[in-house]
Parts: sequence; C-alpha cells; structure tokens
Amino acid sequence: MSRTSKSSIYSAVASLALAATLVQAQNATVSIQLDKPAHAVSPTLYGLMTEEINYSYDGGLYAEMVRNRTFQDHGFGGVAHWNIEHMGNAQATMKIDALTGPSEALQHSLLIEIGKADAENPAGVRNEGYWGMPVRPKTTYKGSLYAKTDADLGPLTASLIDDRTGKTLASATVAGLTKSWAKHDFTLTTGGIEPTAQAHLLLTVGHAGKLWIDMVSLFPPTYKNRENGNRPDIMEKMAEMKPKFLRLPGGNYLEGNLIDERFDWKTTIGPEVDRPTHPSPWGYQSSDGMGLLEFLEWTEDLKIDTVLAVYAGYSLRGDHIHPGPQLAPFVDDALDEIEFVTGDASTKWGAVRAKLGHPAPFPVKYIEIGNEDWFDKSGSYEARYQQFYKAIKAKYPTQFQLIATAPLKKFKPDVLDDHYYKRADEFFDDVKHYDTVDRNGPKIFVGEWATREGGPTTNFGAALGDAAWMTGMERNSDLIVMASYAPLFVNVNPGGMQWESNLIGYDAMTSYGAPSFYAQTMFGQYLGTEVPTSTSTGGTSRFFYSVTRDAASGKVFLKLVNASSARQTVDVKLDGAGSVGKTAELVSLVGSNLAETNTLTDPTRILPVKTSEKIAGASFTHTMPGYSIQVLELSTK
Repeated sequence: MSRTSKSSIYSAVASLALAATLVQAQNATVSIQLDKPAHAVSPTLYGLMTEEINYSYDGGLYAEMVRNRTFQDHGFGGVAHWNIEHMGNAQATMKIDALTGPSEALQHSLLIEIGKADAENPAGVRNEGYWGMPVRPKTTYKGSLYAKTDADLGPLTASLIDDRTGKTLASATVAGLTKSWAKHDFTLTTGGIEPTAQAHLLLTVGHAGKLWIDMVSLFPPTYKNRENGNRPDIMEKMAEMKPKFLRLPGGNYLEGNLIDERFDWKTTIGPEVDRPTHPSPWGYQSSDGMGLLEFLEWTEDLKIDTVLAVYAGYSLRGDHIHPGPQLAPFVDDALDEIEFVTGDASTKWGAVRAKLGHPAPFPVKYIEIGNEDWFDKSGSYEARYQQFYKAIKAKYPTQFQLIATAPLKKFKPDVLDDHYYKRADEFFDDVKHYDTVDRNGPKIFVGEWATREGGPTTNFGAALGDAAWMTGMERNSDLIVMASYAPLFVNVNPGGMQWESNLIGYDAMTSYGAPSFYAQTMFGQYLGTEVPTSTSTGGTSRFFYSVTRDAASGKVFLKLVNASSARQTVDVKLDGAGSVGKTAELVSLVGSNLAETNTLTDPTRILPVKTSEKIAGASFTHTMPGYSIQVLELSTK
C-alpha cells in the first residue's frame, strides 16, 4: 500500500471521527417559559380503542374459556374445536341439530348420540379452548351449559383434563338433566396442581341415549369478579396506561362486512343464550359475550369515559343506506342506544339497562357517527351525518359532541376523526402535522393511529415512531381532544393474528406489553394540565420533545425522544419558575437497536427504568442514550 493510500485512509478515518464528534456535539436546546402557558392539555387526550380482531375479545380480553360455545363455527367435520370422546368400549357420535336449541336466538345445538356407555366407560365431547385452557392451582372455575335428553342419562360429568397426561385436574357432576331445555351450573376447583394451558374441558355421561347441549361456558376468576367478565392481567395492563376513555365497540367491527353483520347492539344485551352472535369482519364468528353492557362495564371498571360509536348506514363491502326515510330506522336505533347508555331508569331503554342490573347511566360526552366513512364511494356520508346530527341534537341539544368520520364540505362537525397508520420515518416527518391546522375548524379525534413496525407486537423502532408522534399530539392538545392507538390486542398463537403491530400480546396463560405499550404508558402517566410556551433549536432531525405542566403541583413533565443511534445532549432552560428542585425523576425506555422487542418468552426485555438525576437549577444539561424515550419530572414552584 502506498503512502498516499495510507494518508487517504487516515484522512478518511479522521474525518469520520470528527463527523461523529460533531453529531454528538450538536446539542439540542429546549427553552420553556413556565409562566406563559400556551393552552390547556385536553383532559381526555389519551384513551383506548380496539375491536374484535386478532382474537381481541373471544380468545383474549373476554375471559370465556370455551371456544365455539354455541356451535356456530363449523370448521372441519362440521363442529370446530369440539371432538367426540368415548372411553373403553363406549360408542358415540356428534353432529349439529338445526331443529332444536335453547332459545329463539340459538335454534340449533350439538346432538351427541351415545350408542353404548356405562359408568366405567363414559362417552361425550371435549372442547380444546382458545389454543388451550388456562388452569391454575387452587382456583375455582364457574361453568354452565344448556342441555336436554331423550332418556335418563344419569348425571353429566364436567372435567378439566391435562392434555399431556390425561389426568383430571378438576371435576364436577351435573344432575337433573331432563327432556326440556334448561340451564345447568357447575363449579370446578383445582388442587395443588402445576399451572398449565395444555388442558381441555370434557363433558361425559354414563348411559346410552341422546344428549343435546348448547351455550357451554367456563370462566376463570375475572377482573373485579365481574360475571361474564374480563381477564385480570389484560385489564391491569390497560389500567397502567392511565386512559381517559374507551372508543367502543370498535371500527370495522361496528360496520361489519355487510349491513346485516354490523354490531347490532340490541342483539348483544341480556342473557348470553339470547344473543345470536354474528360474523366479525376479520374472519371468525363473534360470540357477542362482549356485548354493549359488557363494554360499558369495562369502562366502569377502569373508571374511564365512553366514546360511543353508532352505526351510520355504511358497511365495509360498500353497502350503504340512502339518507332520508331509508336511514330513519337506523337513526332511531342510535337514539335508542344513546338512551340505553345514558338515560335514567325512567326512560324506556334506561329501564332496560336497569333491569339488566345497572340502574346508573354511564358518562358519555362524545358520540361518533360511523367509522372511516371516507371509504363510502356513494358520497352519501355528509347527508347521513347531518341526519344523525339533527336527530341527536334535537333530543340532546348540548349534552354530546358529535364526531364525523370523514371530512364534510357543507357542514362543520363538532369533532373530526383522523386515522394514521405509518412507518416510523413517516411519523418522524409528520410530527408537526397539526402545528398549523386552522383552530377555527372542528376539534380533532385521532381515533386510530399506530407505527406499523414489528409483529405480532411492535418493536422498539415502532415505539420511537409512536413517541415522536405523541409529542406532536401533546403540543397540539388544544386542537386534539382525544387520541387512541389501535389495535390494542393480539393473540400470539398461530392463526391468532390478522393485523400486525399491536400493543399487548398474550396466549391463554400470560400477557406482555410491547415497547410501544410502555411508551404509551409513560406518556399517559406523566401528563400535566397545561402546555407551556416552549421552543427547540439544534439537535438532530430525529430528536423530538414535548412539555406539559401540572398547574396545581407545579410539576413539569419534559418528554424527550432520541430516534438516532447516537447520544443526544439536551440543554434545558426553564424561565418563569420561582424555584426548581435539585433532583429530577428520570424514566427511561431504551433499546439496543430498532428491531429489539418484547415477546411472550422474553416479556420484560425492554421496560421503563426509573432513576433520579441531579440538576443544576433552571438551566441544566441532560444527555440521552441513543434509541431512547425519556421523561424528566421536574419540581417547580
């Protein structure tokens, strides 16, 4: 190698080193004027949105352990997730009987024909659950089924069985089966077993004859011991996020693929046996165990508000209802729904809710008219929205803010719902999206948004994109009244996912939060009541910040996002504070690279870490690691 070549290499290396030094030395300066609030923070800024996708409810949040409990998923052989069992020399077959069922809503059932059985050689059926059934030690499970027979079959035995060993983990008998449909309850209590999801439910009898069953149910302990309730671990994760609202019942799930497959709320209330179920738009049957009242109780358990979406006459495959007389029954149905949710017990539908066990109305401020109606190519949404708007405002002049799901040309809605699904770099480039939006237009609900990187749950690159976008939403929280990431949930088992990049993953036994979940949690937990005037100069193109202040306590929450692999030094200048505490609380979420993530088997790989940091007063310097999301909580007076 020549001296010239060596000299060129040394020069290049020196240049690279100098460039790296300059990148690290390119300080960002954040100046905050604490005595000059720019505007208040919306008190409902961060909330929740999901729908029946990725087995979010059935096989997810909704704690039901029996899959295909009403035998409407036919699958291979006509009865998905159920199999015949005949012990020893017992003989039995099973098939769907379309001529008899326990209710008007469920007019079919599973017929088990037992040709031969006795006490030592019983026959029956087993259910595999949602990729297994979670069974824990010293736990009581509440079960029920509707059944009838054509003969005296003796008692039915319900058992939880270990898939691996065939051992009985818990068992109970159900007596009193008759020739008429009736509900039968039972409980299964485990002893000191090892926890497992490799288990199934077995239902058997010891005599020959015909047995019809339907609405077979088994629940573990639920969050706050709600009947027909939710999984505690997933509810606890949502509570960590400190949400202010739930948008329900979902987006596409509200509309359905066809008009007849929409979320028809009146068919989802009352006893589960009176709910006919319906196809979800994501390729599987919804049990409707998560009905309208269960959605509302979900908000009650988390102490959050309801954002109620009502069906507005458009479904996903293009069907729509023409504005005018054809739409009027759907408007009336929405008014009934609003009354069911918010009316007192003296109203028709408030009385129905009270009869179902909830006399108190639920708090609602926002009502959304439809979902993503910009997909409606008929151009009918503006007229459909106005028809709903006029009817709702006529009955409730000032009670509700009404949300439009597509831009309107001739009518100003109270709130407009914007949706964003982007890559991280696209969010970085769009952080200032709302900085210059006209404040005389409608308020904004960012009803669905997510950085779509990583699957089944997001990776750290997505968390950085999410955090950067949230700094822009906080800075514009005078305009943005609400925002909700979507979707929340995914069952990570094979076949459980229809949409990648979700916040919370789970199987039958456990759940975990993605890096984006922890970014959301940090932004939700550390949020003030006002946005002080602030400016930022310097820093790299991948440095982002937001700042809020709690007016009552004087605490300042400075959120910093460094989406670069290099360290970022930040000079912070606080003006207008009488005094600044000498120690700040620092919360850090840091990734080693953009692909790093949490999984079911490594659920705590990336977690927020709390430390404290000494600061020099109203002006101080802070250095961020590469690929980091941080919150500095400062005490001021």
